[in-house]
Amino acid sequence: MKKETAIFAGGCFWCMVKPFDRWDGVQSVVSGYTGGHTENPTYEQVKAGHTGHKEAVEIKYDPELITYEQILEVYWQQIDPTDDEGQFQDRGDSYRAVIFYSSLEQQKAAEQSKQKLANSGLFKKPIVTPILPAGPFYPAEDYHQNFYQTHEEEYKADRAQSGRDEFLNEHWEQDETKH
Repeated sequence: MKKETAIFAGGCFWCMVKPFDRWDGVQSVVSGYTGGHTENPTYEQVKAGHTGHKEAVEIKYDPELITYEQILEVYWQQIDPTDDEGQFQDRGDSYRAVIFYSSLEQQKAAEQSKQKLANSGLFKKPIVTPILPAGPFYPAEDYHQNFYQTHEEEYKADRAQSGRDEFLNEHWEQDETKH
């Protein structure tokens, strides 16, 4: 079985696990921190905004069962790609949406998918999600892993309060039970 990695920031990482977790070929989705300058940051440090890190997910997948391009399609449908100040109720640099690539092929695929989204006319504002080289990824504390399963009620309440589902349903015509 092959294994490749995709890393995405899309606001609160609690809401970024479940959408990828349910796809055949996705082997694991880990919540964590990347894109900053502090080694082994803690949640409190990242949330305070002094590490440069984003809350992100690291997705391990089998490219023979799900392609990077398919994973990108799932990613775009979880975020507001026109917001460069955070995502939904979560504001600030640590909650900005970013695609982190680990190969030239991923960079090209991400740039093509971003251009395709921009050309689609789906959004009136520009698509501002940056595409940056991946750096070290630090898994978050155990408490944050698979949060939608381990803290189901808190997850549902946070997600309902965030405004994420209303935005996604308006722009992507999704069924809220899929989030």
